[in-house]
Amino acid sequence: MNRRYRSVGSTVFDTANYIVLALIGFAAIAPFLYVVAGSFASDTELTRRSFFLIPHSFSTMAYKYIFSTDTIMKSIGNSLYITVAGTAVNLLFTVTMAYGLSKRGIYGRNAIMNLILFSMLFGGGLIPTYLVVRELQLLDTYWALILPGAISAFNLIIVKNFFQELPPELEEAAKIDGCSDLSLLWRIVLPLSMPVLATFTLFYAVGHWNNFFSALLYINDPARWPLQVMLRQIVLLSQMAAGSADSVDYNYVQEAQQSIKMAVIVVGTLPILLVYPFLQKHFAKGVLIGSVKG
Repeated sequence: MNRRYRSVGSTVFDTANYIVLALIGFAAIAPFLYVVAGSFASDTELTRRSFFLIPHSFSTMAYKYIFSTDTIMKSIGNSLYITVAGTAVNLLFTVTMAYGLSKRGIYGRNAIMNLILFSMLFGGGLIPTYLVVRELQLLDTYWALILPGAISAFNLIIVKNFFQELPPELEEAAKIDGCSDLSLLWRIVLPLSMPVLATFTLFYAVGHWNNFFSALLYINDPARWPLQVMLRQIVLLSQMAAGSADSVDYNYVQEAQQSIKMAVIVVGTLPILLVYPFLQKHFAKGVLIGSVKG
């Protein structure tokens, strides 16, 4: 059996390369591992040890504090609904508009593209956006978190460029077979666009899941708060409890506050983090294919 010859220099370089990449990877993931370990650590251990990956004493007090009421589960349901519905709206508007703009014979195509580029450089601002949402009677509704950002101009341009790179012969053959424009988009274009669609599905979903500032502006009903806003309130309440701890040891409450913060980070990050392995392989291919040509 023939074996590929490798020189000593090549072996040393590969070994050093692997070691450097492993150290960089560990440096990137170590802070999150510390947060996870700290969320399960006892209060005393967090103050005595500056950094650790495995707690000496295991404690679930922070998670019990977070899940002490059913409001956290309600907020998780709100976030899931906002993420799923918002991502569906984003993809629907982005795909349909990008597909129309990818056709070079569309009247007014350049003017629309100029308006899209203008929106990337200039925005109305916080107060005008709030006034628009209020006048549309979207306050205290989930649509206030979905419709204002229904289309991302950057994502739209990338998807449009991807559609333009598809061979025109496929569409011509489908039209000869009797496909309408919608049938052509559904049966031909979308199956060929799965890498870019999967990439921007994750981009939109992460944006909706992590968005809490819009909910602070537009949602006044605590029953409609998403997870990020609810976790922020938990942190604020823990700080207030630490500041007004009369019958409880102040140091004990202050130490517990740190583990609660770490548990909040884990609860807010873990659900969306679990989605990455399923869509990671589409990242480079999906983004780069649509950005090769203008």
